[in-house]
Amino acid sequence: MWYTGIDWADEHHDALTIDEQGHQMGSIRVDHSPQGFAKLDDFLMQAIGSASKEHMACIIETTHGLLIVHLLEAGWPVYPVNPRTVDRRRSASGAKTDLIDAYLLAKTGRSDFADLHRLTPDSEKVAELKQLTRDQDTLIRTQTRLVNQLTACLKAYYPVALDLFSKLQQKSTLEFLQAYPTIEAARAATLPELQQQLKQTRHPHPAAAATSMVALLQQPQLQADKVLTRTKSRLMLALVSQLLPLMEQIADYDKEIHTLFLTHEDHALFESLPRAGQHLAPRLLAEIGDDRERYRDASSLQALGGTSPVLYESGMYSKAHRRLGCIKPLRNALHQFAWQSTQSETWAKEYYQRKRAEGKSHTVAIRALSNVWVRIIFAMWTRREGYQTATFELAQQQHARRAA
Repeated sequence: MWYTGIDWADEHHDALTIDEQGHQMGSIRVDHSPQGFAKLDDFLMQAIGSASKEHMACIIETTHGLLIVHLLEAGWPVYPVNPRTVDRRRSASGAKTDLIDAYLLAKTGRSDFADLHRLTPDSEKVAELKQLTRDQDTLIRTQTRLVNQLTACLKAYYPVALDLFSKLQQKSTLEFLQAYPTIEAARAATLPELQQQLKQTRHPHPAAAATSMVALLQQPQLQADKVLTRTKSRLMLALVSQLLPLMEQIADYDKEIHTLFLTHEDHALFESLPRAGQHLAPRLLAEIGDDRERYRDASSLQALGGTSPVLYESGMYSKAHRRLGCIKPLRNALHQFAWQSTQSETWAKEYYQRKRAEGKSHTVAIRALSNVWVRIIFAMWTRREGYQTATFELAQQQHARRAA
């Protein structure tokens, strides 16, 4: 068996190979290009000679990227490790180079090989669904930042605009701000003009909303000076011009994600989860996947999802801490789903309230509830059975009798 540590970067990659005895077999630096990847293949082939590629373990600190795609397509076994694992092996001097990192990765593969998990690619549908949902989450975070900036901008010169609508991130609000960028422009508008503006943006109640707007706008309001109004209204229009197309793109992602999600054979299983809806069900499927051989048991999925605590002991000190090493998109989806489940599942609400009564924070209580849900989801997923409240409650009662 041979172990090759690959320290990846944007422009080049360093690789170093050691054998079973820990002897260095050679090293190479290759460019991040087709020619560089071909050189890496030749380097790995020279190391194994006539042996099978299965006798080479490529140890690397990432699970995605073009380098990973190339290694998997070329048939090289890839074993990802957490960067913190390698940092613990660094010498006391703190010396760090790309070649040293490659050597430490190779040493980690040789010593901890039994504990490493080989990277298996997702099915095509799951891979596409995962990328779509993660990209949409990036766009949603961008939208949130823009909304926060727009809120701060309006507070600075046009605070009454925040009271005219229930939320900023909707078409009727943003197009109203484009039409009436200052309080003076809004006050100058007649009731019919406001009604027509709201109708064009498909406001559900244009007549009633326009009437309440006129009444609110005519009341005494805080107003900025002319200079601040001119500068901030310009910024406001710039932010609105970014938000409007972004919201349309996020909506387009929703349609594409939902369409792809419905084509997967496991969609009904995840749709059965209470209040998972069109947003969380695709994310849970994308992050958990459809490879039933990927996880040894529910605890493996709990660790990857960051829901199971990590025990820390030192002398007289002992406490369970939040798990840091996990798949963050999976953790986020599980936490959001756990909170949503408390709105419809009686047992989930009671579990959450019990944790809160014990003095746990909201975040800790939700993480504990997520841990319970992972066991349920894993059982559903392995048996290919949808969620039913009665089935869970019966299992819960049987477990309570056995524990007594």
